[in-house]
Amino acid sequence: MTVFLVLLVIYSVGLILLGTWAGRAVRGTADFFVAGRSLGPGVIFATFLAANIGASSTVGATGHAYRDGLAAWWWNGSAGLGTLVLAFWLGPKIWAQAVQHNLLTVGDFLEHHFGRNVRGLAALITWAGSFFVLCSQLKGAAIVLNIAAGWSETTSAFIAAVFAVGYFILGGLKSAAIVNQVQLAVILIGFLVAAPMAGNYAGGILQSSADSSVWAGAHVGWFSMILLAPAFFLSPGLLQKALGARDQRALTRGVAVSGIVLMFFAFLPVMIGMAARVLHPDLVDAEQALPTVLTQSVPVGVGALALAAVFSAEISSADAVLFMLATSGARDFYRGFLKPTATDAEVLRAARILAGVGGLVGFALTFYFSSVISAITIFYQLMIVTLFAPILGALLLPKAGRWSALTSMLIGVGTFLTTWLATGGEGLGVAAPPHLFGLLASALTFFLLAAF
Repeated sequence: MTVFLVLLVIYSVGLILLGTWAGRAVRGTADFFVAGRSLGPGVIFATFLAANIGASSTVGATGHAYRDGLAAWWWNGSAGLGTLVLAFWLGPKIWAQAVQHNLLTVGDFLEHHFGRNVRGLAALITWAGSFFVLCSQLKGAAIVLNIAAGWSETTSAFIAAVFAVGYFILGGLKSAAIVNQVQLAVILIGFLVAAPMAGNYAGGILQSSADSSVWAGAHVGWFSMILLAPAFFLSPGLLQKALGARDQRALTRGVAVSGIVLMFFAFLPVMIGMAARVLHPDLVDAEQALPTVLTQSVPVGVGALALAAVFSAEISSADAVLFMLATSGARDFYRGFLKPTATDAEVLRAARILAGVGGLVGFALTFYFSSVISAITIFYQLMIVTLFAPILGALLLPKAGRWSALTSMLIGVGTFLTTWLATGGEGLGVAAPPHLFGLLASALTFFLLAAF
């Protein structure tokens, strides 16, 4: 355990120092929010993929594979498919408008089309929901530190929050983009080494997958696309990262390659999860499968590298959420409503303060949620229902008014919450979850009001 802990500490301190060094170049909100629109395809690829491989993609996906076998591929595979929609359609369209009108956030985009009330409502709902996904990333990192160091999950989650805030707070997207490149290299190398080795120790992929279907399991399968594909082309944090691209070609190439690699990466947690079913068949908590295999079933050096990869995945996704919280809070709420005359320096200071606050709130929520997947699922569902109609409506029906957006958002969220409460969060089955009803109600409302 000492070897794992020492390596993780050295690695984490290095990330903070690297982020601090990169943050020296930040001079204003344009640098902090969109990195001065200077990111090329390679950096876009790295910062997108590092953000998209997080707690649910590693700890959560391995847990799904432990329970449902090959069908767990769809958990990350669906996210990759959604990323391609962002790369080839949604991202370039919003980027072009952002450059033309100097838009820095999704809130800016919504206000440009529908006014500040729509901006405020969308920001309020997604901002509040973002705490849930931040909680899931910190909880995933805490599981790693708990196994590696023997610390309590409370202590581990707090340390993870400090690490994530530590390198992000000075440089925003500029720091995150630099640090994410290192994190991504560690993530990919760690999983590429550990997954085949774990599968070999378990007797091979065929033995561990003999009783599973690639299409559907009890908890995950093709129907995961209903939740995950829209979440990965509507996420304000991902859309804002796309706005940092230097041109549309860099955006499309970088984001598209990240989506394709994510679909290939999706096989690696599945291999580890199915190996865990053979090597550790009596785990009480399926989300312990990944750290258990890495600390008990592979050589120490491989396990340490892979644990650093998992920790990197959780922290890189946590910084993406902090990015969304800080920039939306500072621009959508602080300058948008509390102090419209705020200077650029004041908005930047507010963003940094909100990043710290976000880390504390995310840490506090880890006391409430029992699993990584439960916390992140709530965020995905709430975000999709809130943003689907206004963002797509702004592109497809640009003459729609603010009442179309406001009404569709309120009816969509209301329908989602009603369905959630009436069915105990289950909807009408795995292919008809609560947010699907909210999404359909929101889209229909927007279309009817915009058309008539």
